[in-house]
Amino acid sequence: MKNKLRLTGFAAAAVLAFGTIGYVVGAQPAKPAATPTPAASSQVAGAPTATAILAGGCFWCVESDFDKLPGVIATVSGYTAGRTRNPTYEQVSAGGTGHTEAVLITYDPTKIGYQQLIEYFWRHIDPTVKDRQFCDVGTQYRSGIYWQNEDERRIVEASRDALLKSGKLPRIHTEIAAATTFYPAEEYHQDYYIKNPIRYNYYRSSCGRDNRVKEIWGGK
Repeated sequence: MKNKLRLTGFAAAAVLAFGTIGYVVGAQPAKPAATPTPAASSQVAGAPTATAILAGGCFWCVESDFDKLPGVIATVSGYTAGRTRNPTYEQVSAGGTGHTEAVLITYDPTKIGYQQLIEYFWRHIDPTVKDRQFCDVGTQYRSGIYWQNEDERRIVEASRDALLKSGKLPRIHTEIAAATTFYPAEEYHQDYYIKNPIRYNYYRSSCGRDNRVKEIWGGK
């Protein structure tokens, strides 16, 4: 199962190598600095891999949603797009770091493309609100897509523009920006929906996430 691979291969190597220092996922070679940069493409168990960094409110929920998507190999909850180095959950959740809760997604590009990931992402968040997602309010819960190269930027911007042109959404507040340092969250946040299913399901239900997604995008 893909969730069993969550901290193996590329993702595990990055976390083990840099710990809470964090890392930028980009195309440059890795370097032992405060913001090291392992490559965006790597190998997991011999398969080609690539990564995406997405923020959709509560990272437990984004992990859960993307673990269901064929072609996704691993997901890691963390923090990105802020100012504070090596942030803790307490610091991020207080709202003073500039970071947002995000997920680093490792996927097999021979099975799913970046554009498909983005289309799936839109339909699992509420892009119409600013600095919040569902019941969670604050810049630390803003939605965001953090592109790692020009091809990704063009895909994201074209997808956003197509959604607005379609009239499906009245506005889109999702942040679209170049990827910066991604800091893996504390271990107890990883696989939270698996480790604590009762608490997770209660939170997700009471937060109204799935009901709001259905309201925006339709579906059962």
